[in-house]
Amino acid sequence: MIINTYKQYLFKKFSKKILLISGIFFILVLIINLIEESNFIKDSETTFLTPVMLTVLNGPSLLYEMFPFIFLISTQFFFIDIYENREIDTLRLFGVNNFSLLKFLIITSLIFGFFLIFIFYNFSSILKNEYLKIKNNYADDNKYLAVITKNGIWIKDTFEEGVVIINADKIIDEFLINSSITKLDKIVLKSNSDLERINNLFSDLSSLTYFELLKLEKDYISIGYSTDEINIQKHKFYSLPILLCIMTIIGTIIMIHNKFKKNLLLNLFIGIFFSVTVYYLSHFSNLLGENGRFPLILSVWFPIIILLSVSTIGIIRLNEK
Repeated sequence: MIINTYKQYLFKKFSKKILLISGIFFILVLIINLIEESNFIKDSETTFLTPVMLTVLNGPSLLYEMFPFIFLISTQFFFIDIYENREIDTLRLFGVNNFSLLKFLIITSLIFGFFLIFIFYNFSSILKNEYLKIKNNYADDNKYLAVITKNGIWIKDTFEEGVVIINADKIIDEFLINSSITKLDKIVLKSNSDLERINNLFSDLSSLTYFELLKLEKDYISIGYSTDEINIQKHKFYSLPILLCIMTIIGTIIMIHNKFKKNLLLNLFIGIFFSVTVYYLSHFSNLLGENGRFPLILSVWFPIIILLSVSTIGIIRLNEK
């Protein structure tokens, strides 16, 4: 009974820290994104409500990308709280050592991780999709459209002479296979939708729910289009709960190792510095994957493998503190 009570208490305390830090990050995201959206449509004839609506729709998707850092900082504030209130001493009187506490936090992070990928991710993707639809109306190049369906690739081009519709079964290298062109007037066609433009149009896969991602993968395979980007997105989806657990471990190690022997702000600075390091490590790994130095899937998991190795060393020494 006592064990269940302290677990419920710690779960509520840790959850509150995650919600609090998430709220702070979300407010910062909204402010920064509002400035960007206002600047994007500054020359358009629209009201102030439009950038506000775009910001709200895009905010959850941006927040989703920050959850690894949110969990690290939330873990630090969790330990700040239980240390300052001397609750850590009470827990140890009931036989809760550092490893037991870490195990509990990992399980809690894993639960939150599953919630984020199955519920929050799909919710943010739906909003992101609406965001892109609205924003496309204000884009300078919205007269050039492309889409991939089970019937192949469809490209719309607008010229001074009229509108051209291109349909093709497949893409091989930079060539459209079994293509047909529908146009009103006879023109010399030089398409504005080259391979790079088509790739860019489908690069923001965060606007698709997981099931839409699977459907798009089948469409890509049916027309011979590369599914590398989709596979990367899927593995980012799979790896998030593990990454959240690792960031929780790192936050725990930082706080237990220091035991407030150093300045409190310094402990938080270490956490923020580590978050920035993780971000650039992930970015560097992605660049290696894009340049062919790493297999694409490995480029997603490589930072996690590195962080897991570092965390394992810290866990071994955890109960010594």
